[in-house]
Amino acid sequence: MLSVSVLSLATAASAQIGIGIGISVRIGPPALPVYAQPMCPRAGYHWIPGYWAWSDVNGYYWVPGTWVVAPVGMLWTPGYWGFAGGFYGWHAGYWGPHVGFYGGINYGFGYGGVGFAGGEWRGGTFFYNRSVMNVTNVTNVYNRTVVVNNVHTSFNGPGGIVARPTPQEEAYGREPHTAALAAQTQHEQAASQNRQLFASENHGRPAVAATGKPGEFSGRNVERASTAGEPYHAPKMSPQEARGPSSGNRGANDSARKEPARNGGNSNSRAAARPENHGAGNNKVENRGQKSSNPKPSKQEKQPQKKAQKQAKPEQKGKERR
Repeated sequence: MLSVSVLSLATAASAQIGIGIGISVRIGPPALPVYAQPMCPRAGYHWIPGYWAWSDVNGYYWVPGTWVVAPVGMLWTPGYWGFAGGFYGWHAGYWGPHVGFYGGINYGFGYGGVGFAGGEWRGGTFFYNRSVMNVTNVTNVYNRTVVVNNVHTSFNGPGGIVARPTPQEEAYGREPHTAALAAQTQHEQAASQNRQLFASENHGRPAVAATGKPGEFSGRNVERASTAGEPYHAPKMSPQEARGPSSGNRGANDSARKEPARNGGNSNSRAAARPENHGAGNNKVENRGQKSSNPKPSKQEKQPQKKAQKQAKPEQKGKERR
């Protein structure tokens, strides 16, 4: 545990791991299933709640909740799906000294939507809140009542959980933090290859909802979902059709697509003007349309026109005298 902690803190000191949107899709994740928590293997393990992840081939799949060896002094902020601009974007979780914003999602087992009530660090030892954690074989425990709600919505935003980060949560998000441990990443990869974890197969009720250890998808420490959080509705488009723009392109290619929803459609005129306005003023943009139908005469064409104008002036003066 100590070696893991030193490695994590060293990584955090060198650079912060980004917590921006990594994946965006056009269809929302299923509701969180209802399941029991496996027993904690032993002291020093930290609970990582289950979540819906995305595959461009198979769509949403369930990553079972599991216990992992926690970096000493660090807490896990779960990832979450957030809806904005027509897309559901995934905000990755991270390890840090405090629990930051995770969309207001009720993942259960101490993660009720705000903070973490399942345990706390006291020096170099983690103490578990026995009222919400299955830790019958651990001695460093305490009891603190936690209000548990039955909301199983799995995303933040319109139509889901409406929650915004508090100033304190925003500050926690700016603290040095590290990404998921290798055991967590391997656990998610293994889940992506397990067909019974695909939402299209389990309809929101995975056979492996939680495990005692990462990658353990069978045996007595596996918990099956008792029910789906809400009735499952199959998506009307394929995973390939549902996939949104990558995180690297969203800032450039998708900004014009999102602005109409935020600004009442005003961005369409700005987007249309940009290709025409390469370093020119606003007046030049308006005049370009006139040039195509009424081009300016050449120098040769101007000379006969000037002569005709000079001849017309004496005649006009004569008429005025009469």
